[in-house]
Amino acid sequence: MLLRILSDPFAILLVVLFFGASIFVHEWGHYLAARWRGLRIERFSIGFGPKLFGWKDKRGVDWRVSLFPLGGYVALPQMADMRGIEGENEAPREALPRLSYTDKMTVAGAGALFNILFALLLGTVLWVTGLPVSAQSESTTIGYTVDSMTDAEGMERQGPAVRAGLQPGDVIVAVDGEEVSDWEDIVYAVTTGTGRSSNGNPKTELTIRRDGERREVTLFPVLDEHEGIRRIGIAPANPLKVGAVMEHSPAEDAGLQAGDRILAANGEPLYHTSALSELIRENPDSALKLAVQRGEEKRSVSVQPEEVVYTEGGDKTPMIGVRWEQVTSLRHIDPFTQVADAFTLTLNVLGALVHPRSDIGISNLSGPVGIGYTLYVISQIGILEVLSIVVLINVNLAILNLLPIPVLDGGHMAFATVERLRGRPVSPRIIASAQGAFMLFFLAVFVYVTFFDVGRVARNESAISEAEEAAQQRVPIEFSED
Repeated sequence: MLLRILSDPFAILLVVLFFGASIFVHEWGHYLAARWRGLRIERFSIGFGPKLFGWKDKRGVDWRVSLFPLGGYVALPQMADMRGIEGENEAPREALPRLSYTDKMTVAGAGALFNILFALLLGTVLWVTGLPVSAQSESTTIGYTVDSMTDAEGMERQGPAVRAGLQPGDVIVAVDGEEVSDWEDIVYAVTTGTGRSSNGNPKTELTIRRDGERREVTLFPVLDEHEGIRRIGIAPANPLKVGAVMEHSPAEDAGLQAGDRILAANGEPLYHTSALSELIRENPDSALKLAVQRGEEKRSVSVQPEEVVYTEGGDKTPMIGVRWEQVTSLRHIDPFTQVADAFTLTLNVLGALVHPRSDIGISNLSGPVGIGYTLYVISQIGILEVLSIVVLINVNLAILNLLPIPVLDGGHMAFATVERLRGRPVSPRIIASAQGAFMLFFLAVFVYVTFFDVGRVARNESAISEAEEAAQQRVPIEFSED
């Protein structure tokens, strides 16, 4: 697994660059605000703990990269006594001028502001260039329903969508009363849902459109076997566009061509490539009557599947001999909408995390390992896709850092506000105790989340290895020439 990851140095470089840049931008905001307000600045660190390398500038600021990649900090002794976390200060806090409320709020909030500005900058790049998206991700139409699923207890359960009577071709209009505009909306709405049945089981309400008629459908999601989050067993509509036709195949004999779209088989509409594959497997000896669109013209063709060898071991399967083309388009969304969408998504996940009727828990969150691996995987798709994720990461950083929790920026702002309302400082012992307790809490959460992150990475890499092994066992498909 490590060898495969290390074999792609460009992807690793992108992870370090953008993940590090997101932290740097946040701390850069604090640094510039501190200089503007005249604060003493002692250190600028990416990471916590012992110094790995760095330098001192002419202003005496110690710029460094530290051992533990849990974020970063700018050491500002006038803001708060953070010696237990950031290390000893050169100048005693008591000997430095006290800060005004405006100073504290400006400096504490600047990090989040810079993350939002960075997200808007990256969003502007995506707006101008356009983000490549698949037809599936843009769809709200069900393309395929899963017959059975394995739940968190390892038991086989009937697919919730099948059980509720959902069908390929149904258009999902809303989830739990909230309208959706693409497949990502649907997935997140189901996952973060808080609906419960009378006996406490997860429940999701879908509004669908079928044959022009709106319907309300109640589903009872299965909790995923790995993550324990809600799944309803559906896949988005996937256009059946022919990318290539194999030589001497039934598809070639029937006159199918690259660019054709298969709309239906034996009079039944098709919304996903898996549906056609399943139909072929279930009826290997029967000719299929396909409805095909070529440009503006619609035609009907008859195709007789042929059984072919597809592995070195001699395994056979019926095929018609087409390779599918991924249908994509460029999506141009203005940067403010991108940031607003990321803002809404982050708040929904945080809301589900603390909601007593949700199935989202801390184990479902990602830490540096999970975020880094996600960036690594997406970097193998394209740089624009990486930028899209970094927009979300920066909005996440901004929101999380503004939470009124000691050791976070929001905690500094909260203490400053309490001091202003009380008219006198909060006891340094109270602040230090709260910061120490929450730092230990965050370290525990970090270890806990990292444990699950490593499990996700291992599962994903195992699945990739299995797919690669299976691919190595495959042989070129050869159809008979007669």
